[in-house]
Amino acid sequence: MILDSWDRCHYYKVNPIKAKPITVYQGIELETHVNKYRKLIDVSLPVMKNLFNFVGDGNFVIVLADEQGCLLEMYGDENVKSSAIAGDFVPGVDWSEKTIGNNGVGTALFLDKPVQIFGREHYWLEAHHWTCSGAPIHDPQGRLIGALVISGSYEKVHPHTLGMAVTAVNAIENQLKLEETVSLLELSNNYKNAIIESISEGLLAVDEEGQITQINSIAAQYLEHNAAESLKGNCDTIFGDKNSELKNMIKFNRQVTDHEVDIFIGKVKTTYLVTTRPIKGNGINKGTVLLLNEISRAQKLVQRMSGARVNCTFLDLVGEEPAYLETVELARKAADSTSNVLLLGESGTGKDVFAQAIHNTGIRKRGPFVALNCGAIPRELIASELFGYVEGAFTGASRGGKMGKFELASGGTIFLDEIGEMPLELQTSLLRVLETKTITRVSGNDVIPVDVRIIAATNKDLSLEVRQGKFRQDLFYRLNVFAIRMVPLRERKEDIALFTKRILDNLCIKFKKPAIQPDKNVLEIFNKYPWPGNIRELQNVLERVVNVCNDTILSIDHLPVEIRSTKTRGNYMPIKNYERDLIESLLEQHNRNITRVANELGVARTTLYQKIAKYKL
Repeated sequence: MILDSWDRCHYYKVNPIKAKPITVYQGIELETHVNKYRKLIDVSLPVMKNLFNFVGDGNFVIVLADEQGCLLEMYGDENVKSSAIAGDFVPGVDWSEKTIGNNGVGTALFLDKPVQIFGREHYWLEAHHWTCSGAPIHDPQGRLIGALVISGSYEKVHPHTLGMAVTAVNAIENQLKLEETVSLLELSNNYKNAIIESISEGLLAVDEEGQITQINSIAAQYLEHNAAESLKGNCDTIFGDKNSELKNMIKFNRQVTDHEVDIFIGKVKTTYLVTTRPIKGNGINKGTVLLLNEISRAQKLVQRMSGARVNCTFLDLVGEEPAYLETVELARKAADSTSNVLLLGESGTGKDVFAQAIHNTGIRKRGPFVALNCGAIPRELIASELFGYVEGAFTGASRGGKMGKFELASGGTIFLDEIGEMPLELQTSLLRVLETKTITRVSGNDVIPVDVRIIAATNKDLSLEVRQGKFRQDLFYRLNVFAIRMVPLRERKEDIALFTKRILDNLCIKFKKPAIQPDKNVLEIFNKYPWPGNIRELQNVLERVVNVCNDTILSIDHLPVEIRSTKTRGNYMPIKNYERDLIESLLEQHNRNITRVANELGVARTTLYQKIAKYKL
């Protein structure tokens, strides 16, 4: 080994008599370089001090070098240090083989193994009175990062010195591994804590003894405890005596998903959606993780995700007809009130837009707006849509149950369109909701408070429906607090041209077509036509026209036959006849597809069935 090192020194052209160590770093540069190796130095220094104190005779120094052979730190006997300094054996100096010949630093680094260079085994003459025992240091990934060297007078050398150097290096490498493990664990713990705190639900982990081992700030807030204090507590203490259902979930490792649980904090009861999962260790249950989601927050989330908000305001209610403007003014007054509203009028007159405008201008505008067409849902399902249901209420019921429209609308407005189509047995339930402001889910027992304003709409004469026994009188009175009668399009002659131009502009933008202007003959026809389908019918007619029109002027020739057949005021058909002809035409056009025809007319399927029966179609 020594011979090979001398051959390398000869190859490197090291002068054995006049060789001089090279100072690589000094001053600020040395300080910067040393800081680069601060972690290695901080770990190595305690080991170097212990080694020096253990040996006891104090006739040597211990030196730490980087992987290039530059000295970083020195510890040991002051006299020996003085002698070493005189020989440029100091921090910042390069002691690699290429610079100064073989030595305990450079050779140990080159060979990447422990070496002892004794006296005259040094290639450089000035080092003949030194003995160096050095061992390379590796990081936890096995990369060479430096060397530790014990140096002293050759007269004081001992065969075990090299062994002590190796032992010290092992201690340094083990400490580096330990610190990296601790750092990784700390990082992992920080990741875990960050993830737990980023969860929007309350999270609680409990071990098999019921001791709380993890809790995030939201769960601590729910339970009105300090998170740090909760970690010192048992779930029996934290939850108290009233929360037996929740404690049994933990005790018996019950696995549930979004299970509704009432949690008592003091005298206050709050309903949460609780999800639990067992913690496994070697196949054995070691505890339970609970997710707590306050049901009111879950409702707001569902409202947002289900699009339970609207954009229409009174600015979207366009018209100049005096009778229509009176209706708009009445709706504005309704918006300032908290009373229930009943919108009365034919299909297609914009009752849904009025309902949105009333909601968006009133005190509940920040709450949800939930709409339900009572005529579009089978009568056997309407109760579950309105009030929700519990798990197992019927075949096909969603796991965990489902919130109904009233719960979703809590804090806001529920718009019950086609209220006249609601079955009598459901009218009784709706009346109870209005009186008690609570609901009970289908097949459930819990009474759930709801804070909802009702806006109802119908195209039926509810007074006549009451006299015929088809609508409850007491419910009618409850809903008819603020009645608003919609103005049909045929009574808004001044607005037909305005609507036509506005709808055409929007449709041309939607279908990326050049702007289309109606000629005066078209507007004249539109003014004469009775529009049994009101604004919705006008929209459907114009959409069909825009799809087939390749001109920039809308003429009579572009109109559907049922529209352009209206030539003069004297040849009006009765509205019933127009309605019959329109339905018959659409049934033929859509091959009697009831859903498509109902959608085009803007009416419920049940309403369309009634009209088909009425006209014997």
